[in-house]
Amino acid sequence: MSDMRTEEEQVEALKSWWKENGKTLLLGIALALAVVFGWKGWQNNQRVAAENAAVVYQNLVQAVALASAPQATDDQRTTATHLAKTLKDEYGDTAYARFGALFSARLYVDSGDYSAAVNELDWILAQSPDEVMATITTMRKARVMSAMDDVDAAIRLLDGLKAQSFSVSVAELKGDLYLRLGQVDNAREAYQAAVADAPQGERPLLSLKLDSLAVKGS
Repeated sequence: MSDMRTEEEQVEALKSWWKENGKTLLLGIALALAVVFGWKGWQNNQRVAAENAAVVYQNLVQAVALASAPQATDDQRTTATHLAKTLKDEYGDTAYARFGALFSARLYVDSGDYSAAVNELDWILAQSPDEVMATITTMRKARVMSAMDDVDAAIRLLDGLKAQSFSVSVAELKGDLYLRLGQVDNAREAYQAAVADAPQGERPLLSLKLDSLAVKGS
């Protein structure tokens, strides 16, 4: 009899506990399930978005190849520009969008619209890209600024680049810009710095640039 009473007491205690805590427990389980399924849904959405962005990017690569040809039509250029804009608008947080903006800047340069090219490059830099992308983008921006006759500002832009893996290219570009300003001594110094950092025999054109300044100075 005492055993039955004990079981009844346990059942009553369980009922009482469930009455007080059951809703909270169910809510916790529901929240946990929501988090799990929400996370899986987010991962799936990210995967689908990445796949879609890759398709658009591949189409863009092909469109840019057509748009860059001498016989390219306005429609082909418009298609390439539209695809680059689609990557930025719909997949702006992906690397595909940043590469797409590089292509778009190239097309604008080809058409002589340097301001639009700078806007594309500035958009990339505003996305906090990694050091490699930031360096490549900044160097391209410096070239566009040079084409806009803003050579001094282009050189100052390059002064802020610290990526050691690009030291040769940055120094060579500085030399080109200094030479455009007629600052032969600064150009020679920049080329010498580039040659010093370059693997021996791998940049013959750079050596020719430096040698040509020696001829000018003689």
